[in-house]
This record gives sequence, C-alpha cells and structure tokens, in this order.
Amino acid sequence: MLRYCLLLSLTICFIACDPSTKKKPSDALSEDFKIGFERTDGDSTSTYPEVIQFYKYLADKDDRITLEEVYETDIGKPLHLVKFIPAEVQDNPLKFLINNGIHPGESDGIDATMLLFKALSNNEWALPDAVELYAIPVYNVGGALNRNSTSRVNQNGPAAYGFRGNARNFDLNRDFIKSDTKNSKAFYSIFHQVNPDVFVDTHVSNGADYQYTLTHLFTQHNKLGGELSRHLETKFIPAVENQLSEKDWEITPYVNVNNESPEKGFTQFNDSPRYSTGYTALWNTLGLMIETHMLKPYPKRVEGTLEMLKTLVQVSQQQKTSIQEARKQNVQAFAKAKTYPLNFQVDSSSYRRLEFLGYELENLTSEITKLPRIKFRRDKPYEKEVSYYNVFKPTDSVVVPKAYIIPKQWSSIVELMNWNNIDYERFAKDTVMEVEEYSIVDFKTRRTAYEGHYLHSGTKVRSKQVQKNFSQGDVLVNTNQPGLRYLIETLEPVAVDSFFNWNFFDSILQQKEGFSPYVFEDLAIEIFNNNPELKAKFEEKQNTEPEFAKNWYAQLDWIHKHSNSYEKAHLTYPVVRVLN
Repeated sequence: MLRYCLLLSLTICFIACDPSTKKKPSDALSEDFKIGFERTDGDSTSTYPEVIQFYKYLADKDDRITLEEVYETDIGKPLHLVKFIPAEVQDNPLKFLINNGIHPGESDGIDATMLLFKALSNNEWALPDAVELYAIPVYNVGGALNRNSTSRVNQNGPAAYGFRGNARNFDLNRDFIKSDTKNSKAFYSIFHQVNPDVFVDTHVSNGADYQYTLTHLFTQHNKLGGELSRHLETKFIPAVENQLSEKDWEITPYVNVNNESPEKGFTQFNDSPRYSTGYTALWNTLGLMIETHMLKPYPKRVEGTLEMLKTLVQVSQQQKTSIQEARKQNVQAFAKAKTYPLNFQVDSSSYRRLEFLGYELENLTSEITKLPRIKFRRDKPYEKEVSYYNVFKPTDSVVVPKAYIIPKQWSSIVELMNWNNIDYERFAKDTVMEVEEYSIVDFKTRRTAYEGHYLHSGTKVRSKQVQKNFSQGDVLVNTNQPGLRYLIETLEPVAVDSFFNWNFFDSILQQKEGFSPYVFEDLAIEIFNNNPELKAKFEEKQNTEPEFAKNWYAQLDWIHKHSNSYEKAHLTYPVVRVLN
C-alpha cells in the first residue's frame, strides 16, 4: 500500500510539472458551456453534482482556479472550496470568502457564484489583482441532495431546489458554535485556512412583502466592535448601497419583521455566534448575508445576487487597506481590553429614519379561519420614512481573564478548541493554583427542542476565589491569542451562545448524592452544634420565609447543601478562570 501511494504521488508530481499540461486562462470555458440556470432561462438551479462538475471543469481549464476537498460533511461527501487567484496577485491581498447553499432551497447564491466564476474565467469580468476570491459552492451538501419542489412553499422559483435541513436535519446556520455537524467542522477548516477579510453568506428572505429584490444583513456593528465597527457602518455599507443604486439596484437593510408591515419600523438582526456572520465576527472578519426576496422572480434574484457580489468585491478592493488595518486594530483593542461586553440587545431609544419602498397593507378577514389576516397590495406601492433600529448595547460584561483551565475530561470542548485553531498547553504534572470558580445560580431552559438541544438562557453565576487541584493533562488556555473572542463567547456561561447554554455541561446540573431524612435529622443537630453561625442563618431563614418554614424537606435540604456532605460538583462550572 505504501509503495502504491508513493508511485501515485510521483505520478501526480510528474503530471503537475509537465509543461504540456499547463492550463490556459483564455481558453477557460467553451462558449456552449451553460449552467442549469442559463440552459433553462432562469427557471432552474443546478443540482449538487452539476455544481461540482462545473467547478471541476473550470479548474481543469484555468490555472487561476482550483477546487479542493476539505474534510467531509454529515452526508459523507466532502465540502469543497473553490479559489480564484489572479495571475499576478499583489502582496497581502484582501481575501474574500463566499458561502453558498447553507439553506439549499435558497439557491440564488449557488447560481450567482457559478456565473461569477464563469465570467472571471472567460475574462468577461476582472477580479482586482489585490483580491483573492474563495467560495464554498454548496455548504449544505445533504440538504442539496434532498431535492424537491414543495418545501419552499411561498418561494417564486426555481423549479426544484434543496432542503433547509442537512443530512441529520440540522439547520446549519444555527450550528457555528455548538458544532453538532461535520459540516461546521469542515467550515472551521476552510475559514481558518483562508482567514477572510470579508465574508458573505447568500440567502433568500421572507417575512413581509416590499419592492426590493435585494436586502443586506451585515453583522451587527456594535457587537462587531472597535474600528471595524466604525468602518463597516460609516464607510463600507454606504459605499455598497451607493454603488448598487448607481447600477439601478435599490437595496435596504434586511427587513426583520414577520407577518406585519415594515411601516411600523424594524430592527437590525442580532446575529449571535450561532449564526455564520456572528461566528466570523469573533475573528474580526467583516461579514454579511445577502438576502434576496423570495417573492421576486428567480432570474431577477440571481441577477441581483451576482451584481451585489461584484459590488462587494469592488468595494472591498477600494477599501482594502482600511479594512485590513481596522481588523488589526480590532485584534489589538480586544487584546488590551480589561472587560468584554456580552449579550447585545437593541437600544429602543436610538433609531434613524430610513426611506423605504414598500406596499400598502390591507387588513382582511380570512376566508379560511374567519379571523383577521393581512395582504400586501402590490398595486399600491409607496415610498415612506420608517424607523430603523440599528444600535445595540451589551446587557452583560466580564473581566477578561489571563487564561481558562479546562479539565481534560471535558474532551469535547478541547476538540472544538483544536478545530478553531486555539492554542493551549497541558499541565505536565499535578498542580495547585488559585483560580476564579463559578457556581451556576440561575438559568432558564427551553421546553421544546431547538436544533437538537434544550437550550439554556438567562444564566446567572456567582464567583469565588479558590485553591484548586489540577491534574496532569488538564488544559491551560491563555486568552492572549487571536481566538480571544471565541474563548469568551463560548466559555463564559452567561454568554448567549456559551457552551453551557448549549448543554455541554448539563451533567453538573444534576445532584448525584442526597440524604435520607430520617437519618439526616440527627446529623443536622450535630452540624448545628459544631457551627452556631450556620444555625443562626437557618433560624433567620425560618423566621423570614414562611414557605420555607412550612417545608420540612426544604429545610433539611438547605442544611445538607451548607454542610461538608454536599457534593462539590453540583452546579459548579468546571472551567475556571485564571486572573493573575
């Protein structure tokens, strides 16, 4: 087997080095090569095998284009990464990454990116030589293979498309932190390999009707933070909007309403780290989703996505130096910060007036339910000012620790550290250290399943300094590294998308040892005899809390939990913080 692999490697090397095999960019595509979208005059989107075949064809014909397989997905097929690198790329190029088909029923970006690469290969559109272009042709491979014509019940084309859930029925745009799928791990590999300056995820939206084909959903700028936030809000977004408008493509922020009129105003979408752009923001990447409108004709949506991709590339090239400098400044600012903001919510006191192109809303009585319903009147378009809420503020914050310590038995956490290029070291021997330890004091849990989890929220903790024993092999993770934001957002229990809130530590929520009341009664007397202060606190609680005074079990349980018999692991968060 080893001899075979060596021979194969040598054969590949000889082929690669043979001048006769050199590809010619000018002969990239024959004129009669058409993707499914072109062959059907915009009625269809390509199947997954057709998409991969298309990029293989390009890569075989054009030296500037490569296609590689990166890890596997839940369906057992690999995730692909296609690259277009200009023949003479400048030093320190801006890296631009497109992600398509996270929801394969929203196929606009799949076709638009194919058309973009075809235009590049045929030299019909030039990529600036300061930009390297990367794309994931289809992220949700399993969903793309689950092809149908019915699941996007309200969408205006194409004729057939993929399904939202992946091979294990996960919504991949909720999986970027918890990483239940192989798809997300493959994405980690691509994202950290490329380290994009700009990231674009292509989608199709619903929720309300309006005149726009194109909407944009940039990562929430306050949450992005620092100089990159200011650049995004004051330079990048206005340039994209203005240049699209000059091309007769009007665009608006993503219309974040559902089954109601945008006239009432709407807020920016809060893309926490479970979402693609929320995850990429943790690495100080400027990110956005393109959201076309599902009720517009499919050819128009693909055309709009293509034009927006071109515009985004052009603006990125024009602002290359500023974007890259802003990213550096963000990294430096967060590295120096004493505290880190968490859990952003909209500031309802701050908004701006936005010129909006909508349709009048008519209130009707449903023929089906006999109850009120709404209808958007496309025969009554309007241009009105609406309130747009795009200022968010943190509701929590934490002091940035010097390091976290993860006990080695929590191997699933350490595995995700590996996937996300987090540097750490292991204790070479058993060690005693002073650390900050959290106790979980409150949280709420969903009553229905959400993406395979019963998610926690509203988590509250209490901290204390303790001397703690650590074993050889336990993991010490210094926060002074590029993954600082990822570490805080995942390891701080109060963070909205922390590993605690995603149920990674639920075993600590169950008490494993208890007491037999008839035996513990006598032991409780002994505990009080040895600890008069505890007895005084107990009696005060009896006198001030009537419900407690009437509940004999609650009283014994309180004594047990304040004794040396109470297990240390219950509600004790196992990841600790090193402050000094």
